[in-house]
Amino acid sequence: MINYKWSARYNAFFPVSLLSSYEANWQDISDLIDIDDAVESEFNGEPPLGKTRVVGSDGLPAWGDIPAPTQEELAVVAEQQKTYLRSTADSEIAWRQDAVDTGMATDAETTALAEWKTYRVLLMRVDTSTVPYINWPQPPASN
Repeated sequence: MINYKWSARYNAFFPVSLLSSYEANWQDISDLIDIDDAVESEFNGEPPLGKTRVVGSDGLPAWGDIPAPTQEELAVVAEQQKTYLRSTADSEIAWRQDAVDTGMATDAETTALAEWKTYRVLLMRVDTSTVPYINWPQPPASN
């Protein structure tokens, strides 16, 4: 018994039991073909490491290499990392600045405040569009 159909156009499996719903909601699934349940099970599960499901040259599902990220994708990840590191620096600076402002800071806290501020300035100067060649500044040692 055939339980799934395959669409090369969408690189997707469609359960036969839900076809009427798909036909009503998808623009065009006219390329559906019957697919063996064993093929659906293999290619609708966890892919092998470094692989993703693709449409093979025969129009059937196949495993293909995950493409390397684009420069733009790498830049987005780098910008997210920069935002995370900035948030950490902001947090470390805030309480130390409060201690200085209230006259309660120890010498170590005052020194660490200056180090964290320097780190934050260097961090904000990082150009994330230069991935993968970013030279991230090192945060101050924990005090």
